[in-house]
Amino acid sequence: MAKAPQNAISPTRADDYPEWYQQVIKAADLAEVSPVRGCMVIKPWGWSIWENMQAVLDGMFKETGHENAYFPLFIPMSFLEKEAEHVEGFAKECAVVTHHRLEPGPNGGLVPAGKLDEPLIVRPTSETIIGAMYAKWVQSYRDLPILINQWANVVRWELRTRMFLRTTEFLWQEGHTAHATAEEAIAETRQMLEVYADFAENYMAMPVIKGEKTSWERFPGASMTLSIESMMQDRKALQAGTSHFLGQNFSKAQEIKFQTQEGTEEFAWTTSWGVSTRLVGGLIMTHSDDDGLIVPPRLAPKHIVLLPIYRSDEERAAVLAYVDQLNSALKGVQYHGAPVRVLIDDRDIRGGEKTWQHIKKGVPLRAEIGPRDVASDSVFLARRDQSPKDKKGTPKAELVATITTLLDEIQSNLFERAKKLRDDNSRTIDKLEELVAYFTPKNEDRPEIHGGFAYCHCADDKAVEEALKKLKLTVRCIPIEGDVEPGECIFTGKPTQRRAVIAKAY
Repeated sequence: MAKAPQNAISPTRADDYPEWYQQVIKAADLAEVSPVRGCMVIKPWGWSIWENMQAVLDGMFKETGHENAYFPLFIPMSFLEKEAEHVEGFAKECAVVTHHRLEPGPNGGLVPAGKLDEPLIVRPTSETIIGAMYAKWVQSYRDLPILINQWANVVRWELRTRMFLRTTEFLWQEGHTAHATAEEAIAETRQMLEVYADFAENYMAMPVIKGEKTSWERFPGASMTLSIESMMQDRKALQAGTSHFLGQNFSKAQEIKFQTQEGTEEFAWTTSWGVSTRLVGGLIMTHSDDDGLIVPPRLAPKHIVLLPIYRSDEERAAVLAYVDQLNSALKGVQYHGAPVRVLIDDRDIRGGEKTWQHIKKGVPLRAEIGPRDVASDSVFLARRDQSPKDKKGTPKAELVATITTLLDEIQSNLFERAKKLRDDNSRTIDKLEELVAYFTPKNEDRPEIHGGFAYCHCADDKAVEEALKKLKLTVRCIPIEGDVEPGECIFTGKPTQRRAVIAKAY
């Protein structure tokens, strides 16, 4: 009888995908649940991935003319009330501060005291507080555009939480811009979607579909919402970033108005756009396997780990001297504008345990170095995108000369692997019964039925929203690339100009 394959993560993706996801986070030491319900503690390895994401995105924002600023965590409740659709969209998720101090209680402990004149909302998003400041800053067309980004934390009172994907408190960036014309604001909205798509595909190695949301999926108060959507390995969709054209809705509510060149008064046209720590969850679910996390090299905390192997003090001295030389040589190599990130792991634990820790943490390259390798001036090299058993002797000089090529090969391989999964699990569908069948749970009689991305003609209609709710499906977006393809909505028969992407989603 053949032995079942042994994996570092249990359960496997095929056995229990949601639990596999949690176990990958634990095995890679990315984060853990905090004492505060729905919140998480991001540990150093997870934080380093987020820091690398921040650094790349921050550079991209600044290249497109944006500046960073910071706005208050607390928002007066009256600010949210000014934009009716906005407050309705966020009301159920708001955390509210009603008192400003604590006092000893009658039976011991502490009780809230000092009731506030007006409740404060813990920032769920910042359109209203930033709009109030823009109203002060904007007087003339000469004050526009305003192009500002904020790195911050936000709070949304989630009922069901999952680390990185949906937590009560999470980290993000939110861009907020104001413009003199609708055309400028729409161009900004589209530009930032392109920035997010560039980052997702070229740094996260995560292929995305760029598209527009239906009216019922728009950001509350927006005139248009664009998003990037990606397929995870369980074939569900993840919304990885959004960019909103807010029209004049918020500027009218917040009185952001300016004098035009002609001397008339007009309300500004505004946008907002953001990505969050949800991207870390997307990275995990796009690339990781049943042995743990896999991190694309361009975002990896460390590119290569050097693992010294020795059995005596004499061997130790020789091996560590060799490792130090290799470390210096590798750090002298530039990878995408910065030195190669090297980790030397000389901890006093068993070699096998040490190796598997780095496999589970997703380090792109592992180099084992023992006395024989020193003698042959080489290393025993393994790649995280290949089987743990696939190792090969590599001359030291060759490793130093080709490490950037190896890292780019891994980066490219991860992207192509994810793209193939998406392409193999996408289908064009023209009939409602076919859509229902496509998302029927997988069974032995019909193994090809499993779901994924369905490209369907779908009207922007309330009846479609209700029908999809019953099927537990969503319209992810209407792709903005590709040819116009007139057709009829499979739910209502109404004419449409493009197919929409329908999927189950996070």
